[in-house]
Amino acid sequence: MLIKKPQDIKSSEITPKELYLNRRQFIASASAAAIGAGAAMAGIDFLASPTPATAGEKLKNLKKAPSAFDTTEKMNSLKDITNYNNFYELGVEKEQPAQNAKYLTTRPWTVAVEGEVKKPKTFDIDDIMKLSPLEERTYRLRCVEAWSMVIPWVGFPLSALINQVEPTNNAKFVQFVTLHDPKRLPGQKPSIFGNALEWPYVEGLRMDEAMHPLTILSVGLYGEVLPAQNGAPVRLVVPWKYGFKSIKSIVKLRFMEKQPTTAWNTMQPQEYGFYSNVNPEVDHPRWTQATERRIGEFLRRKTLMFNGYGEHVASLYKGMDLKKFY
Repeated sequence: MLIKKPQDIKSSEITPKELYLNRRQFIASASAAAIGAGAAMAGIDFLASPTPATAGEKLKNLKKAPSAFDTTEKMNSLKDITNYNNFYELGVEKEQPAQNAKYLTTRPWTVAVEGEVKKPKTFDIDDIMKLSPLEERTYRLRCVEAWSMVIPWVGFPLSALINQVEPTNNAKFVQFVTLHDPKRLPGQKPSIFGNALEWPYVEGLRMDEAMHPLTILSVGLYGEVLPAQNGAPVRLVVPWKYGFKSIKSIVKLRFMEKQPTTAWNTMQPQEYGFYSNVNPEVDHPRWTQATERRIGEFLRRKTLMFNGYGEHVASLYKGMDLKKFY
């Protein structure tokens, strides 16, 4: 075996840092290219073969102008955001979604829109990416377990997709549905101890909530493609509600006249209401919601009504008893 001294190695022979750090992805890509070439000779089309979410890939056509809704609070690190997650479909412990992210393939991917709409449609993920200019929104994320983060989401208003399908006058609510595929989401596999939730995961919003400019479909964070553990390839972000309302890995939107079922409300209706607005005056039955711990900080801070977005959304609930409609 020939061993070269550092001074004898040409710069052209050195593996770039990016390829070294993503060596498995690099090897997989090279293998796929070789297989693709052989398949082409054989007349086989592998272009639609599923591939995992490409963490670290920069998003194109990202609008850099700050949003009027941005918070100026210090953002959490990419490491925090991608390694401390609630995504039961990839594991119930906070570190498990990152560990199991490799199973969630995101190409091909479609999102079907049905129900009370004039133009039902199925969107390919690439079509979704082009629906509206991508922009960065730095939003607070508040979880019902009393922890929080500040995350630079990349996405666009949900209203951009809704306007494409033209809801009817009967559309009062929108239900969202997550992928149901235990091979790609191992947390959905049957367990002798029982599943944490019923699958597929479903969530819902009232139409005015869905159309609000704060409500976005996110396809990335920190300027990069959304990692699998954070809900790739497309997820909802509703910053004035608890995090579980921001459903991940969406495959369907269903417009409905009546209030839809939701995963956590079905599981524990006395603990998780349909609206699930951040309200420090309504405690979870097992812990207080009056304070929260920002990931990366030691001391707790007071929880803000509507997670600090009250000036933008409080009018949506005028006249409602927010302790009854929690």
